[in-house]
Amino acid sequence: QLIRKAAIELPSDVKEALRKAYKGETSKIGRIQLKAILENIAAAERAGKPLCQDTGLISFYVRGRSIDRIAVEKVLRRAVVRASRLVPLRPSVVHPLTRLNTGNNTGNRIPNILWMLEDIDHMEVTVVLKGAGSENSSALYMLPPGEGVKGIKRAVLEAVVKTGGQPCPPTILNLGLGGTLDLTFKMAKMALVRALGKRHPEAEIASLERELLRLVNDTGVGPMGLGGKNTALEVKIEYAHGHTASLPVAINFQCWADRRATLKMHSDGSTEIL
Repeated sequence: QLIRKAAIELPSDVKEALRKAYKGETSKIGRIQLKAILENIAAAERAGKPLCQDTGLISFYVRGRSIDRIAVEKVLRRAVVRASRLVPLRPSVVHPLTRLNTGNNTGNRIPNILWMLEDIDHMEVTVVLKGAGSENSSALYMLPPGEGVKGIKRAVLEAVVKTGGQPCPPTILNLGLGGTLDLTFKMAKMALVRALGKRHPEAEIASLERELLRLVNDTGVGPMGLGGKNTALEVKIEYAHGHTASLPVAINFQCWADRRATLKMHSDGSTEIL
């Protein structure tokens, strides 16, 4: 049910951001694109069908204090197989060399599971469905540390303009700053599940999120890359301290169809889908 909800119904924060973008869009073509997106969302909910034909690769974010990883992974893999058949989800998982499709959206290390140990009295499982257009647009910049914030801005704008309409804008930009190469991308993925409009708790990072959103929308790439003022719905940043000689910047795009849903499991055994 969690995967079904994510595939069919966008979170309320995403729908609200898209409605706001439509109301504020000044480009005629941009408004047409946003109207089509909103109509598509409504049609998917009425029909109970996935809102995009690319139901993507599935990732799970598992938060909790004590997690039996082996047991949880078995449950999640079974859920993906079942959802692929019943929702249904398009089979999109292939071997990187042979390109043979597994047929059920599972495979070696797929679904991707990010484990987050936290001191909380419940367990949360968030599922994210992510298509190839946005994932293929992602980028990594290993900047000279002297470039600083100015270099970060340049990298983000370069990536946005270069990809154009490929990630199906208006997008959500998720950034990882600092740390090691692998941690940088992991942080960008962690930013992905933060709700739109929820700023980073540190004022300096939150300020950069707001400024980057303004700069990205000033590029004029617009909805579906056809021009307009709404190129991105949000910019979210997570960071880690890093090596004095490095400034890695990971940019992970998410398309307008920011499909995610969360299951909360309480200590008494009760559950709720958020």
